Amino acid sequence: MGRKKAIRTRWRVLAAIVLLALAGAGYGWWRFVHWMPSRTEFPVQGVLIGARDGRANFVSLRAVGADFAYLEASQGSSGRDPDFIRNLAAARAAGFRVGAVHVYDPCVPADAQAGNFVTVVPRDDKLLPPAVELDKTADDCRDLVSDQAVESELTTFLNQIEGHAGKPALLMISSRFEQRHRIASRIDRNLWLTRDWFEPDYAGRPWTLWTANAMLWSDASARPLHWVVAQP
Repeated sequence: MGRKKAIRTRWRVLAAIVLLALAGAGYGWWRFVHWMPSRTEFPVQGVLIGARDGRANFVSLRAVGADFAYLEASQGSSGRDPDFIRNLAAARAAGFRVGAVHVYDPCVPADAQAGNFVTVVPRDDKLLPPAVELDKTADDCRDLVSDQAVESELTTFLNQIEGHAGKPALLMISSRFEQRHRIASRIDRNLWLTRDWFEPDYAGRPWTLWTANAMLWSDASARPLHWVVAQP
């Protein structure tokens, strides 16, 4: 009898430990998906709205603390967010400063991509500097694209969209793109980097914008948000 009681006791203790571990993991996950950087340290914070996010509720985003919004406008030579114009108008109506994002494809000529961007994004001095998302690498291209060609075509693309926007662009560089192409040290533009929870340092120089939580859950959206902060 004593042996059976001891076994039951051990199982109860083990079950309690497992439940505590699960509770701790659940709380850690909750903290992660709801985490925003301190407003004291980073007073200006905002959101990135991708094409997959559809029509955003900017009144709700304002309520959870967003001050600005970047909207994905175009991708490659022909991809476009059908909700861009609607989201642009809604964001402005809610009092946001707004910028446009182009998702860059190193496999596609710069001229075609620039043409896509300038067709979608209006020429407007009130827009924030355009941002160029750099994540896909030349290794993903069907045909060989040299490192020199990546840099040359990207520079051409930047010159063309900056002529349209009237201001220098931001380079939204992922860690894998930077590790492969080392663009941050070769093209002198302000940087937009990404790293959940911890400030990113993979570009070797300071960032201007930081996607601090790429999976932020809030009452403002049915989907997780990309939460972005500005360098104070």
